[in-house]
Amino acid sequence: MKELILVVEDEPLLAMFLASCLKSAGFHSHCIFDGAEVIDWVKQSQPDLILMDVMLPHYDGITLCREIRKFSTVPLFLLTSCISESDRIRGLNSGADDYICKPYSPNEVLARIHAMFRRLKNFSQDLPLISGFRLNKESFQAYYNDEELELTLSEFRILAMLLNKPNKVYSRIALFEALHDEDSESLPRSVDGHIKNIRKKIKEISKSDQEIIETVYGVGYKINS
Repeated sequence: MKELILVVEDEPLLAMFLASCLKSAGFHSHCIFDGAEVIDWVKQSQPDLILMDVMLPHYDGITLCREIRKFSTVPLFLLTSCISESDRIRGLNSGADDYICKPYSPNEVLARIHAMFRRLKNFSQDLPLISGFRLNKESFQAYYNDEELELTLSEFRILAMLLNKPNKVYSRIALFEALHDEDSESLPRSVDGHIKNIRKKIKEISKSDQEIIETVYGVGYKINS
């Protein structure tokens, strides 16, 4: 079954060009040119991946990303000419999985898409219950003390990696490389933002100030068994 990819881009010629490239690569695609139409379409059609420009009419890509993350973990790449570190961190903290910076080549976009789907397919499905966590790698749902954690895909994968080997300290670089390809526009520091988001969501359930994910200063992060 062909994956469905949503292209959100306010430049019709660029959107249709991307759609043509996706079709040639064996994907289904749908184009939306206005941010106001995105949320309802995503809820109804449930795409397998989203390519979304940051600058859009009515609703910008960052705002839309935050809204999508309230109900979906669909992989999402932001398309933007903004390449400052603060812009990237802001986008990743809103729930984006990665950035693709303009101008980009079709081959780069397709390589990122194939890499994302490859990582999803290679994700093993079984995880033990550790420290109150339960993860379902088929549906990408995470639970803590039997309450669901609304994690983005990147947050889910970081948590799964930490839980896979409790007590092991994972460096920021190791966690970053597990999420992104070598040519990613993101920065290793983006991992800190994902960790911060995971901690916040855990605390909303635990009602405790205890840090489940421990920072090992100068080294990285770990979860104690």
